[in-house]
Amino acid sequence: MDNQNPVDYPGSNKEWKLIEKIVTGLHDEQRKSRRWGIFFKLATLVYVLFIGVMISKSADDVVRGSGEPYAAIIEVNGVIAAAQDASADNIITALRDAFEDDQVLGVVLRINSPGGSPVQSGYVYDEIKRLKATRELPVYAVIADLGASGAYYIAAAADEIYADKASLVGSIGVVGSSFGFTGVMEKFGIERRLYTAGEHKGFLDPFSPENPEEKKFWEGVLKVTHNQFIEQVRLGRGDRLKETPDMFSGLVWSGEQAMEMGLIDGLSSTSALVRTKFNTEEMVNFTKKKDAWESLVQKLGASIGTGLATAVTGNSLQLH
Repeated sequence: MDNQNPVDYPGSNKEWKLIEKIVTGLHDEQRKSRRWGIFFKLATLVYVLFIGVMISKSADDVVRGSGEPYAAIIEVNGVIAAAQDASADNIITALRDAFEDDQVLGVVLRINSPGGSPVQSGYVYDEIKRLKATRELPVYAVIADLGASGAYYIAAAADEIYADKASLVGSIGVVGSSFGFTGVMEKFGIERRLYTAGEHKGFLDPFSPENPEEKKFWEGVLKVTHNQFIEQVRLGRGDRLKETPDMFSGLVWSGEQAMEMGLIDGLSSTSALVRTKFNTEEMVNFTKKKDAWESLVQKLGASIGTGLATAVTGNSLQLH
């Protein structure tokens, strides 16, 4: 028995076949693993190359034209706020770059925005006025679909404003919004406990009953901000405005109506305006863009937190 060959044991042939099958299976798995490894390595390489191309594109935001003088295009897209594309920092940086470029014939603000922060809009307005005092460079605003509230605030600093006949223009007003949940809390038996140092520190708290005195105060703040807005529009537009009782009521008008009211100077698109005002087809976009990595992260969903925070913080003043 001790000298017996393993292959002579009963059933040993089946065992060896099983071992052979297992070894063959492991070999197949290794080959599959190698194939998947190659695939993932190639995918990673393509991804890295893609990021590299995007970074190289974003590294040169301003692509020069044919060597001829050109119009500088600066886009004001979306909500005007500190953390958005249309932030004062981005717009002002683009404006300064354009004014420092000797090849720039003039600046065109291409606007498509519902408005936003009065502070951010005011920063841009003031900077346009300051830059124009340093160099005689014309600044025009062209409104696409929408140039409302804070966006119109910015446009009012331009030498002239243009829009399409169907554009929506105006909304010269201020809004400060919130919610009131006191009825819901009472219905479900929820007690609000708010501790403050300062009599009116929690006056915008949506879970506390509205105080008539604090409401009047808040309306006063809105009115002051509204008057500041009106003053800047009047300063920018001058005697071109044909004021009506509802001009500063927060309403919006079509491009044709806005032209009749003196809110804009004419009907035109960006390319048509550049041809007319500068006698050229050359345009260079000076708009500041996010870097490729930041844009990619936001597209993958990292911007959800920012959007949620903006939605929850509903008490900030907005030019809408």
